[in-house]
Amino acid sequence: MPLFKIKVKWGKELFPNVEVNTDEDPILFKAQLFALTGVQPERQKVMLKGMTLKDNDWGNVKLRDGVMVLMMGSKEEDVPNEPLEKPVFLEDMNEQELSSALDLPAGLNNLGNTCYLNATVQCLKTVPELREALRNFSGGLTTPGGNLEFVPSQSITAALRDLYEGMDKGTTLPPVVLVQMMHFAFPRFAEKSKMGGFQQQDANECWTELIRMLQIKLPPKDNLLSTEEASYRPGSLINQYFGGTFDTELKCVETEDEPPTIGKEDFLQLSCFISRDLKNMHSGLQSKMQEQITKNSPTLGRDAIYTKTSKISRLPAYLTIQFVRFCFKEKEAINAKILKDVKFTMNFDAFDLCTRELQTKLTPMRERFQKLEEAQLEEVRNVKDKKNKKKSENKETKQEPFWFQDDLGSNNSGYYILQAVLTHQGRTSSSGHYVAWVRQKGDTWLKCDDDNISVVTSEDVLKLSGGGDWHCAYVLLYGPRIFELPLEDSIETPMNTEESTNTTVKD
Repeated sequence: MPLFKIKVKWGKELFPNVEVNTDEDPILFKAQLFALTGVQPERQKVMLKGMTLKDNDWGNVKLRDGVMVLMMGSKEEDVPNEPLEKPVFLEDMNEQELSSALDLPAGLNNLGNTCYLNATVQCLKTVPELREALRNFSGGLTTPGGNLEFVPSQSITAALRDLYEGMDKGTTLPPVVLVQMMHFAFPRFAEKSKMGGFQQQDANECWTELIRMLQIKLPPKDNLLSTEEASYRPGSLINQYFGGTFDTELKCVETEDEPPTIGKEDFLQLSCFISRDLKNMHSGLQSKMQEQITKNSPTLGRDAIYTKTSKISRLPAYLTIQFVRFCFKEKEAINAKILKDVKFTMNFDAFDLCTRELQTKLTPMRERFQKLEEAQLEEVRNVKDKKNKKKSENKETKQEPFWFQDDLGSNNSGYYILQAVLTHQGRTSSSGHYVAWVRQKGDTWLKCDDDNISVVTSEDVLKLSGGGDWHCAYVLLYGPRIFELPLEDSIETPMNTEESTNTTVKD
């Protein structure tokens, strides 16, 4: 692997030890320069002995240790504002301009088998609390001092923040810097095929590593509604909004003399294992809640069979569920895909996966949801004409917190609504194509296929359950169901201390 340490001259700045890998496309070297200078790759002009470096080909540019490279270009904020553009009519717009006018989000260019990262980025972008935390993150891509000292968690968090800011402008762009940072942190993502391009990677591995980096750098959100003694103290925003807790019990089935072992386990996603008889996601999750494992028994002095029972004692606001679709086949040395059709739903109820204690805490808000639904159904029955119906649908509402007062970022009802699906099309995890499907509003969903964003419906999304070579759901992201109450209405329910914490209007 040809690695060189070169000097980069930019205006009055000199960066003496920039490491370059010429096996990678030049655009990734430009990403390093962006990390150093803040000059976007598209604004850079990189020259060596009169030759200009392209984005995708080193051409005749030959590097060696210690060589001086000249970079020209200014930061975006240094460029004078462009004059106001003339109005453009819809019929005169190209596809990208039309997408912007129709309020479609920005897509992400594929840099060569980087769809696994693009799909992950689009799914996580649907979490408003994560977006807010990233906007508040002040860390840079590198450590202070001008040297390219790489701290994976800091660089990746900053790169994702900057990428989302760029996407908010509504223009499709390449995730160059984030790809480069992920390659630095996790060399397996930079592996190349025999043809020289990047190899396809597993999207759930990318999701897991990206979340782990954010977990290190994003602090938890202050709970303005908290009691003096919080029931859950998260170490980071990721734990707060994505993290759940299992209460576990291990019981040896080969002897009654050994008492059960009680414990707790944290999780950031649930796994749905796919068996031959499995028909739906909920059954797959339930089957994982009681399983048999083999471990050493201190009572018997040998390995023995134990029954492990798990129940959720803390539900996060955002529940990530992975369909375990890939299994390693030794003969072919590949992660083969399980194509079986496994149904999932737009609305998910986690109540029966929880401990009895948590179920008791969830009940008051669930009763409020039930009473609200009954009131809404009665209102529909009483509507006499479409005009009154339209009027009732346009009532102003207030949103109430979806968390327990002493546990910001939790789920206080057990009810979830699907907000993003990451799918895979193909036969192995190291091949095929990944796509994100994200809810925009109501029944309107967006298919985010790299730089191609298109509108689909919830019916299209439910067809992603598998069963063939079409896109199969691989990772699902459920968000909290929001309790919305018309301002002039009141739903009377028995109030207790726990429930009274859920009646404050969400800011």
